[in-house]
Amino acid sequence: VQLQASGGGLVQAGGSLRLSCAASGVTLNQNTMGWFRQAPGKEREVVAAIRWSGSTYYGDSVKGRFTASRDNAKKIVYLQMNSLKLEDTAVYYCAADRDRSVAITNARVYDYWGQGTLVTVSS
Repeated sequence: VQLQASGGGLVQAGGSLRLSCAASGVTLNQNTMGWFRQAPGKEREVVAAIRWSGSTYYGDSVKGRFTASRDNAKKIVYLQMNSLKLEDTAVYYCAADRDRSVAITNARVYDYWGQGTLVTVSS
């Protein structure tokens, strides 16, 4: 299994970015796919998740601004990030949970992780 996150970069506050996570060895509609982020000096936190069923979860800090989606055929998971804020600056990771755990906000339930892509929001 390999997860390759991309799409990070430098963006001004209020702007948008779309992250992609290319997955190999994983069937997206049979796994829960999560997006996490980690800012310097802070713990890794869940941003969004797409369950195997297609339902989504969003962290409180990104609700209404971020949208997670997937393309099963292309095996890509996306995170559309709009209205970016300074506090969104972090390394963003995609992850896969093959066991469809209920605790999708818990990083420990995820079995596979991508390498991370840096998002920097400037004022």
